[in-house]
Amino acid sequence: MSTVSTAGLRLRFYTDPGEFLAAAGAYLGADPVVSTVVTTIAHRVLSQRAEGIPQPDRNWWLVVFDDSGTVVGAGMRTAPYAPYPPFLLPMPDEAAVALAHELHRREEEVLGVNGALPAADLCAAELTRLGGGRVQVTQHTRLHELGELAWPPTVPGGLVVATEADVALVTEWCAAFMGDADEQAGRPRGTSAHDVPDDAELLRRIHSGRYWFWVDETGEPVHLTGANPPSFGVARLGPVYTPPAQRGRGWASNAVAEVSRRIQAEGARVCLFTDQANPTSNRIYATLGYRPVVEMANLVIVR
Repeated sequence: MSTVSTAGLRLRFYTDPGEFLAAAGAYLGADPVVSTVVTTIAHRVLSQRAEGIPQPDRNWWLVVFDDSGTVVGAGMRTAPYAPYPPFLLPMPDEAAVALAHELHRREEEVLGVNGALPAADLCAAELTRLGGGRVQVTQHTRLHELGELAWPPTVPGGLVVATEADVALVTEWCAAFMGDADEQAGRPRGTSAHDVPDDAELLRRIHSGRYWFWVDETGEPVHLTGANPPSFGVARLGPVYTPPAQRGRGWASNAVAEVSRRIQAEGARVCLFTDQANPTSNRIYATLGYRPVVEMANLVIVR
């Protein structure tokens, strides 16, 4: 753990997600939808550590305190894929700028920043001022929460939980998800970096029952929806993937609706991210009853 003080703020870095949650839990729990990415990953890493799964030395967790000791922001650097972008939750503007200075001082190579706006934008801009380069937006995202579920027109088939026997198909579709999303949004395939779990992690998630297929009337899988376990009472959906040949048939709408219904029935709130450049998915989720909560972005620094 290390602490940096600047302009009435303290930036405290943690290497232990348990210590991070102990320090920031009340802040994160006060707005658990906005904090969903950070809390989901913190709890996942805690679970992995308990099982003896090692974590990269580069990982850190951040809590921002004001001069009264109140938590006013948080973030993390835990992405397992290049360029290992930090993910920032809302924080005071001066904290986002101070974070850039501290990362530059520590000589951490930061070539991307994700998360809430304007914090991510301010941090990335200051990093380029200090180290050169320019900021480029790879994806504008919007976090949504489900209000009252509006059921879509029914389609044949139903939802089934993925099992260990399905690991190859789940792996294939998870790997295809972001590339297809890039193409649907008009970006070159591979523009958006993302996490593809390795086989061991994918099996852990399958064993926890958090992947579902929609199967058609013949029992053939035609769609995949995943969800994270609830964290602070909020479960986040993703990935949501339909192979190209199966699109436009209502599989995704019905699968997301049924998974969302089950999660709400368990007593949790449900949220998901959309790509603002993909009007089709935004329209589908809005029709189901998902409403926007916060704007976020994935940024890269080009040097």
